Amino acid sequence: MDYTFSNLQNAIYSCSSSSISGTVRSITGMTLTVGGLEALARIGSLCRVHTSAGHIDGEVVGAQGSELCVLPFGTWEGVSVGNEVTLIEHDDMVFPDETWIGTVVDALGRPLTRYNRARRPRRKTRFRSDPPGAFDRRKVGAKLETQIKCIDIFTPICRGQRMGVFAGSGVGKSTMMAMLARNTDADVIVIGLIGERGREVQQFIQEDLGPAGMARAVVVVSTGDEAPLLRKRAALTTTAVAEYFKSTGKQVLLLLDSVTRFAMAQREIGLARGEPPTLRGYPPSVFSELPHLLERAGPGTKSEGDITGLYTVLVDGDDMNEPIADAVRGIVDGHLVLDRKIAEQGRFPAIDLQRSLSRMLPGCHSPEEYEITKAARKALGRYADMEDLIRLGAYKAGSDPETDEAIKFFKTASPFLSQGRGDKTPAAEGFAETYRMILEAGMDDPLRAFFEERERSDIVHSAIPGQ
Repeated sequence: MDYTFSNLQNAIYSCSSSSISGTVRSITGMTLTVGGLEALARIGSLCRVHTSAGHIDGEVVGAQGSELCVLPFGTWEGVSVGNEVTLIEHDDMVFPDETWIGTVVDALGRPLTRYNRARRPRRKTRFRSDPPGAFDRRKVGAKLETQIKCIDIFTPICRGQRMGVFAGSGVGKSTMMAMLARNTDADVIVIGLIGERGREVQQFIQEDLGPAGMARAVVVVSTGDEAPLLRKRAALTTTAVAEYFKSTGKQVLLLLDSVTRFAMAQREIGLARGEPPTLRGYPPSVFSELPHLLERAGPGTKSEGDITGLYTVLVDGDDMNEPIADAVRGIVDGHLVLDRKIAEQGRFPAIDLQRSLSRMLPGCHSPEEYEITKAARKALGRYADMEDLIRLGAYKAGSDPETDEAIKFFKTASPFLSQGRGDKTPAAEGFAETYRMILEAGMDDPLRAFFEERERSDIVHSAIPGQ
């Protein structure tokens, strides 16, 4: 009864107080041309096309003279020339509140799981809003512990930072995002599944995310079979929900999977309204929409929380320099590259540490942590340079001391960096174990010299055998 009442209440609240009508003038593919609303409608306005079988909703995406270009939230099946078209009020609003935590909603903010909203929402949030001003934000905050060793040690994430996750299909993006959602120290997790396979949505929520992750999460879903308008709006809704919780002072982790499907949706919209295709068929609006979406995440103002954003990029053919990947990499504050070769070797998360980067380094590590990270990166880089020779047997032990040390380090580091779906490793423990492996590989001289000049931290002190 409460569920039915809350639905009725929301329907009454969203009803328009007046009716403004136009007519359908032509239909070309997915594009509907409407006349009679040009004086009142604007780009982004929602319209309702009335047919003999019911109604179909759409959005104004363009205008030419006295005619509007409207795309559907679905298909125009059953629509004919002359059908009545009306504007929908409250077209750019979503109404999140605390009761959304633990629920799943669609691209328009409508619940897909049963929950009770017994009162009218107290705060309205726009799908679209401008990013905060450059001088209105705080600086990026303290380091955010994810309990994923590869990230905490080599590519740390700070509160309010934005990271891109770049990978091809099937290398563990969704699993890593679920680990971040379960393990990261944040008040609310907002997850956007954009263009996701329909059969995988429940699997992600029930198995990958699990009850513990879902208990503090809001999930926004738009599957791949939905119209491009819904896929695009799902990304905007996800960001708007995160902005609402940020405005209440909460620390928010925003996970958007994926930016590429958002860009593909915008490509379909742009081409339908007559934009010229440019790089790989993407119209110019794609590259203006990307920074507007991604810049909405980040540190809040003095009285707000922060939005820490992780955005996955599905690279085409594992090409890390394709247009969307290149554009996103230039906007975000760091990137994690998942490598298919590493995944095929059975190491998950399959993060390529040599190609991944956090722009918060070295400031977010203590001096001791940073020295450990540098030594480990140097050894892994040396091994990567010599890997082909080592595997072919062309390298002979003893030929180069640095390579010998790198081989010893890699043999213990590779299984250490592999982490199961339910594994958690505190950052302090990860640094201590990394330091032990450095000592065992014989790489300790530069580090010992550094630590002798400083008082050892608790992490490093406990990591040295015999201390």
